[in-house]
Amino acid sequence: MAPVSSVTSETIAERYSRQVLFAPIGASGQQKLASAHVAIVGCGATGAASAALLARAGVGTLTLIDRDFVEESNLQRQVLFEEEDARNATPKAEAARRRIAAFNSDVVVHAHIADLVPGNIHQLLAGAQIILDATDNFETRYLVNDYAVQQNTPWIYAAAIASYAASMNILPGETACLACLFPKPPSGTVETCDTAGILNTAVNFAASLQVTETLKYLTGDLAAMRRTLLSYDLWTNERSEIRAHKPDPECEVCGKHQFVHLSGDARPHITLCGRNSVQIHEHNRPVDFAELTARLAPHGTVRSNQLLLRFERAPFTITVFPDGRALIQGTTDPVQARTLYARYIGS
Repeated sequence: MAPVSSVTSETIAERYSRQVLFAPIGASGQQKLASAHVAIVGCGATGAASAALLARAGVGTLTLIDRDFVEESNLQRQVLFEEEDARNATPKAEAARRRIAAFNSDVVVHAHIADLVPGNIHQLLAGAQIILDATDNFETRYLVNDYAVQQNTPWIYAAAIASYAASMNILPGETACLACLFPKPPSGTVETCDTAGILNTAVNFAASLQVTETLKYLTGDLAAMRRTLLSYDLWTNERSEIRAHKPDPECEVCGKHQFVHLSGDARPHITLCGRNSVQIHEHNRPVDFAELTARLAPHGTVRSNQLLLRFERAPFTITVFPDGRALIQGTTDPVQARTLYARYIGS
């Protein structure tokens, strides 16, 4: 059986004294946090910030899932990592586990260096009371949405790019799910942190929204949880909210219980393709080569014609076709290929 956190009343009285003084949490709420289990999908910028906040708040068990490793460019915004992690290319989930252990050894952290897919999602998310989204692609978000609705487990969507941050609570049966508001993932290519950049303040803003809502849920204050999709641009001060207080009875996921992402039917197939290359089959996802060229040009060499676009950033070459299919040369690792596709093409 996996270990669970055991926090004494003395620890609560001392370490968490300032949080216990906050009336909506109090001593009883702090005890609930100590016995809680939160899963975070993605340990990059938002995931690292959310994990750090939850661990410092005294959430007893964290499950961290991430397929990537630490790079130097991460250090500008990913708060749980250090230069040594980048030099050693330490997997993010493991680096996060080590850093959390250094500042709160009472927290039990299960680190999984894995790509969350239909085949492992039930195993990796088992036991979590709530799931936090900190992914870099909509494919995984829709997978989490399917799982959460099927299992009646709440999850919190969060995103940050450039100076923009967004967050939404999904409480199955009570609020809209992701597919209620967005029945289909975005078509075409989308901006990513590697092409549009990102402010660390936007990351921390998104994480603060996500973690605060998580604390409300874990301490039982569901009435205080927001029922909107909130977005905020920290640079322009533009803010918007979309009502998400009720499920859509016509929603394919929470209304009709059709879980195509969970079954794997909507997932792009990945195959090894010849020597040192992986093919990602994402058909019928039209790509604007002119727009993609403009985004990728600062990051490597880009060449394109009407038939394909080739992006070279040593040691990898990504060839993209008009329907979204791509060949990633320089690796035979499907997980790394998916990471590169999400990072530079967007998914």
